[in-house]
Order: sequence, then structure tokens, then C-alpha cells
Amino acid sequence: MKHNITGKNIDLTAALENAVVEKLNKLDKYFSDNVEAQVTLIVEKLSHVIEITIPFNGSVLRAEVEGKNMYNIIDDAVAIIEKQVNKFKNKLRSKHRNNAPSFTPAFMHLTDEAEDAIKIDKRKKFAIKPMDAEEAVMQMELVGHNFFVYLDADTEEVNVVYKRRNGTYGLIEPTLD
Repeated sequence: MKHNITGKNIDLTAALENAVVEKLNKLDKYFSDNVEAQVTLIVEKLSHVIEITIPFNGSVLRAEVEGKNMYNIIDDAVAIIEKQVNKFKNKLRSKHRNNAPSFTPAFMHLTDEAEDAIKIDKRKKFAIKPMDAEEAVMQMELVGHNFFVYLDADTEEVNVVYKRRNGTYGLIEPTLD
């Protein structure tokens, strides 16, 4: 697996970069050499954040961990990715069987273990009315949720607004990339 390591508000020392690469090497048993892990190390005031994103064949594995010690949170983030791969192993393998080059042959031939089935507990249907992002945020706040699905009045596409951990808002817009 390839690595793309960047830093925000931090000097990437050779020791820190080597620690990240060493920990990411644990994931080599799952992914082939053409998969690239994007790692961002961030320092914000008194906390450290690591974001690991692994895009492959239209799927994305992602982990974001915040803590006081950068070296400890590297371990935690890699553990999250490894847990995601193992939890969704069968689904990822069957979904990408035709595009198997993203996975190592050893991973593709692992025997299936009893997996936790994804169970959808509740379904909701609702009418979507055209609105702009600001109105969608207002509606989200009125219903007390941390996200809101709406039809954008200008683009006529389904978008999602959501409340971020830092109190700001995010907007998810569809794209055909």
C-alpha cells in the first residue's frame, strides 16, 4: 500500500512519518500495492488529530481520532481502519469481487467467519420540498436532528446539511465522480 502523509500546523519529522508508515504497514495484509492511504496529521491548540482515508474502487474507509499524544492516536486510527475492514470483509469482498486488485489474494481467500449483520432498525419516509441550504439548517435545528436531507431548489438534487462537532454546519452535495 502507498502512503500520502501531510501535516497541518505541524512539522512532519522523519520519526513521526516513520511511525505512521510503520503502523500503516499493518494494513498491507488487506490491500494491494496500488491502494493509497491518505493520512493527515493536524495540531489544533492543545489536541492532535489524525485522519486516515483509504479510497478504493468507489468505497472509502476513514478514521479520525483526536487526542493529546500523536503517537497514541496513530495506533487508534489504524485499529479503527482494521476493524472496519474486518467487520465489512464479506460485503467488501463480494461487492468488489470483479475489482479484486485492490485487495491482496490472501485477504480475498480468507474463510468467512460469522459476521455481524447490518440490521436496519427503523425506516422513515418523508416528503422532500425544495429549499436552500440555510432553510434546511433551520429545519434541522427545529426538528432537533444533527442532519437534514432536502431537495436543493436551485440544482434540484438531494443534498444533506449536518451539524459538525465544532458547532458549524456542513453540506453534502452529490457528484458523479
